[in-house]
Amino acid sequence: MHTALLAAALLVGCLLAVQASVNLQLNSAVGTPYGASTIQLGVATGLLVVLAVAAGALGALGKLPDVEPWQLLGGLASPLYITSGILLFPRLGALAAVGLFVTGQMFASLALDLFGLLGLERKELGAGIVLGAAAVLAGIVVIIRGMKAAAPAGAPAMSSAGRAGWLALGVVAGGVLPVQGAVNARLRARIEEPLTVAVISFAVATFTIAVVLLVLHATRRTPRPRIVPLKKMPWWGWLGGACAAAYVTGTFLLIPAIGAAVTIALTVTGQQLTSALIDHKGLFKLPRRSLTRPRALGLALLIAGSLTIQLA
Repeated sequence: MHTALLAAALLVGCLLAVQASVNLQLNSAVGTPYGASTIQLGVATGLLVVLAVAAGALGALGKLPDVEPWQLLGGLASPLYITSGILLFPRLGALAAVGLFVTGQMFASLALDLFGLLGLERKELGAGIVLGAAAVLAGIVVIIRGMKAAAPAGAPAMSSAGRAGWLALGVVAGGVLPVQGAVNARLRARIEEPLTVAVISFAVATFTIAVVLLVLHATRRTPRPRIVPLKKMPWWGWLGGACAAAYVTGTFLLIPAIGAAVTIALTVTGQQLTSALIDHKGLFKLPRRSLTRPRALGLALLIAGSLTIQLA
């Protein structure tokens, strides 16, 4: 049973990498990343509502008056993460984009733990954590340096400033996920139902990105979402919402069973391995980016560093 739970954690991490990849197909159909994010988050919210109704968990919404307003804001991280994936995957490739996300996740988690932020128990800085952080940093540097050699023919060139901006976006987008987790953990402590927490988080995320879409469209900074092309989109283009719902539900259920550190370590490993496979094989209509020796070394360093940080 324990082995099955460990495998489930790894699979949940794989789904997160798949989510970011298939969302590109949704973006191609809709014509705007903000519209694609709105649809994907809306689908995830709908699926979670169905699960919560089936489990009889929505009654916990009656406890919302006892919740502090800031504890409802965990969902704000999801639009940034999902939209960043849509923007970064075609520019940097799956492995580099997920590597940046993981780097942001690891260092934000360290900040939360070492300073005891958002109600988390404060942890001491140990040698294992320092070694793991150094490995993560070295891994992402190696992967980013190997991007040019692995880029597919005809890939658009980026200026130094533009490249730095996209890299920073990847780190920030990954960094908000542990903050989201900490905020949602405080919310769960108040209302006690994990599925209800997931519904609230995704409802806030969907509302937020929908407002952003409306504002950007009104100011002519993004086109109006297209609906007709959705009919011709491959069936797997709709999997992003299901993957997101599965990830959230899976982590909520796995953390009490196998522990937070093991869950995070395995989900992050699943993310990285799957992103490398997607890049190398050109899955989900993404351009192929070979897993060269430097990129394989960077991937190994990222995985080793992530595991060391979480399990130290």
